[in-house]
Amino acid sequence: MSKSAPSGRAKRAASTNNTTTTNRPGERAATVAPPVSDDRRHALIAETAYLRAAARGFSGGDPVADWLDSEREVDALLSNGGR
Repeated sequence: MSKSAPSGRAKRAASTNNTTTTNRPGERAATVAPPVSDDRRHALIAETAYLRAAARGFSGGDPVADWLDSEREVDALLSNGGR
C-alpha cells in the first residue's frame, strides 16, 4: 500500500461566527432604538426648525410653524426607530 502525500492545501479554519439569524429570507431584523432623553429630543427639534428657516434664507415663514412641523418630523423619526 502506498501512502498518499499531503495535498499541500491548508485546511480552512472553522468559522468563529456563532450568530444565529431567525429572520426569514427577505425580512429585516427588528432594531430597537434606545430611548432619547427630553433634552436630546428638544435639541433635535430645535436643529430641525433652524434648518427649515435656513433653507428659506431666514425670510418669511413662521417660527412656531417651523417648530411644530419639526416636532412632528422628529417624533415620527424617533417612533420609527430612526428609519
